[in-house]
Amino acid sequence: MTRLERQVNDEVLTRFPAGAVQRVALLQEGDEPQVGPEELLVRVFVGLAVVPHEAVAGDSDSSQAAAPSREESLQWWAAQHETAMRRLRRELSWRRGALPQNAGASIAAVMELVSGTYALIIDLRRNGGGSPDGVVFWCSYLFDGPGIHLNDIFEAETGETRQFWSMSYVPGSRYVDKPVYLLTSHETFSGGEDFCYTLQALGRAQLIGETTGGGAHPTGMRPLSPTMAISVPFARSVNPITGTNWEGTGVVPDVSVAAAEAYDVSYGMALRHVLSLDTPPPIREEASATLARLSA
Repeated sequence: MTRLERQVNDEVLTRFPAGAVQRVALLQEGDEPQVGPEELLVRVFVGLAVVPHEAVAGDSDSSQAAAPSREESLQWWAAQHETAMRRLRRELSWRRGALPQNAGASIAAVMELVSGTYALIIDLRRNGGGSPDGVVFWCSYLFDGPGIHLNDIFEAETGETRQFWSMSYVPGSRYVDKPVYLLTSHETFSGGEDFCYTLQALGRAQLIGETTGGGAHPTGMRPLSPTMAISVPFARSVNPITGTNWEGTGVVPDVSVAAAEAYDVSYGMALRHVLSLDTPPPIREEASATLARLSA
């Protein structure tokens, strides 16, 4: 461990309750530490809020330049380190994501629109996260009523576990007894992974695409010093079926293909399902013709 790493480690451990942090990782752009599903990892992004004064003020004499604002620092960082900013946005996105009170009407409208279909494809290849409550809301449409234990989230500081169950009521029509296909990529993250992992564990959906990003622990960014910020996990997901989660490993798809090919593969699976049913002749003919074009 380097001197800087020891300093960061000591500083982090003094700022959080005993047991709330188990390991500190010092990251540069593009780094992604190996982390187990039970491990509460602190990711320290070196230089997140650091910007050379001359880069903002245009003055080579940094002692004469005004200290940059946080917005200026972030703008400079975004220009220089786009990958790191994408990770930052990805890790924070669950907090501003699909809360039921914000997105519930849209989800209900979509589920009503597709209620008469024979199969459902949900594209999560660019989903960077969302609210756990939003995941529950959407999952509830895919089961026939309440009583399905979907997920638990354990909070390290309080020692409390919050359980998430399917809802007894959803507005509009439920989508049950029909296949569901979820499209994934390495960009699928956090709440999007929760949706995938939960439905896969329950046998309710098939995943097609790439292994997802591997973010199961809710995190929050906290400043460590004027030159550092840390992404701190304060909780972890615990699936009631598997007893673990997807942190660091990602959600492994049932059908592993490149993300760009996932839609065609899932569409072919859906069409073959339609052809296995006793459907009216016009629907069978359309499904058969579409599958032939897709396979050509």
